[in-house]
Amino acid sequence: MPSTAPEPAHPMVAQDLQRLGGHLRAQRQFLRLAAQSVARAANVSRQTLHRIEHGEPSVTMGAYLNVARALGLELALAGAARPGTAIGEAQAVRVANYPQLGQLAWHRQGETLTEEEALALYERHWRHVDTSTLEPAERRFIAHLAQRHGKGALLV
Repeated sequence: MPSTAPEPAHPMVAQDLQRLGGHLRAQRQFLRLAAQSVARAANVSRQTLHRIEHGEPSVTMGAYLNVARALGLELALAGAARPGTAIGEAQAVRVANYPQLGQLAWHRQGETLTEEEALALYERHWRHVDTSTLEPAERRFIAHLAQRHGKGALLV
């Protein structure tokens, strides 16, 4: 029987775990891997994988990390990410601040990305960007990303 979940020390913990579990589930589905195969590769039971994908706090961090590795992902910690706050070398970008980016990253609303991640999303999904409705601030932001991280070019 699973252990009971500890009371979160911070109100955002439950949301963070659910978001992490959702990302792991999305990656598994993107890779078209069966849950049983991922569970076996991560050395966890199918039930534990299900609990991880639903962000249950009673699952050990080691199990979360095993699943991430089995999916080819690496988890990293970031400091308090706010617009203009450094995450490593990159600036944090709030998805909600840019309408077209928000549409491209609909599954990451309320989150922050690095500038490199934002540029990669724009480039990978440019066909879905409605350039006729791009706000001037978002146009400047895209130009900034291309200049700073794309060697002066937006690869679309």
